[in-house]
Amino acid sequence: MPIAAVTGASAGVGRATAVALARSGFDVALLARGEAGLDGAAEEVRQHGRRALPLAVDVSDPEAVERAAERIESELGPLDVWVNDAMTTVFAPSWEIDADDFRRAVEVTFLGQVWGTQAALARMRPRDRGTIVEVGSALSYMAIPLQSAYCASKFACRGYFEAVRAELLHEKSRVRMCMVHLPAVNTPQFDWCQTTLDKHPMPVPPIYQPEVIAEKIVSAALAGQREKVVGSWNKLLVWAGKMFPGLANQFAGRSAWEGQLADRPLQPGRRPNLRQPVDAANDRGSHGTFDSQSGGFWDPSFLKSLPSTAATFAVAAAAATAEKTHRLRRYRAGAPGRGR
Repeated sequence: MPIAAVTGASAGVGRATAVALARSGFDVALLARGEAGLDGAAEEVRQHGRRALPLAVDVSDPEAVERAAERIESELGPLDVWVNDAMTTVFAPSWEIDADDFRRAVEVTFLGQVWGTQAALARMRPRDRGTIVEVGSALSYMAIPLQSAYCASKFACRGYFEAVRAELLHEKSRVRMCMVHLPAVNTPQFDWCQTTLDKHPMPVPPIYQPEVIAEKIVSAALAGQREKVVGSWNKLLVWAGKMFPGLANQFAGRSAWEGQLADRPLQPGRRPNLRQPVDAANDRGSHGTFDSQSGGFWDPSFLKSLPSTAATFAVAAAAATAEKTHRLRRYRAGAPGRGR
């Protein structure tokens, strides 16, 4: 039977992916910190007639990830697929983020992918088979305010993915590397991410349900697809980030700050999961609190916002053009700063 491992498997996209893999015939190892969430995810996997191995692991610890990989192969069998999904973040302006908090977010979201990939490669390369899926984001091409730690980590994940894939191609390995870039998803991360703001964080529409994303991740893994951007709107954002970074910055600065703040205050007694899991005692499931807005591109609330979005885009385009024109004029005039 094929064997898969998923990090960040106790909730959100990781949990939905573990269940989708079970539905596709995989036995699944589930890696995360929250034991109640892990137990709930394991039960969902078993409901599909597959074996589940829940493992309480902090992916920022490379030795712990390595021990988990050893146990997976000992108890389930040789790994066929490894999905790196674990993440955490600090939702705040960059200048308000404590250095230790920023470091912690990067250690989980970026280095967690590194340690997971290395543990998988240590087993897959000698066998010359297997697939590693890195869960990326459209925000690895177009960064937005209030998510500097997350965006920086996802940009780094993309660079790491490209380098490792090139190394595997160099040695003519049949181990495959895939990267799936996510849109906004209705997961519990917005209920438990650390924040310095007064309003409840929310994903920027269009918002998708975790199960939609999970199916894309599984299909990419099975096909060995190099890279996949989920969602037509996010494909546009990725294209803009590649081709017109100045425009992307202007648009994000004008639309994404308020667009990530729900019309409600933070919940009383809200606990962040930056260092301690929130689902250690209570299973939170796959979904966050935005079910009513999670219809993807065709959600009525998102479609209604398109005219104002287009207007914002036009203003951003004008600002980007003005910025470039001003810079060229200064350059031609020999203004200070012409050198490196």
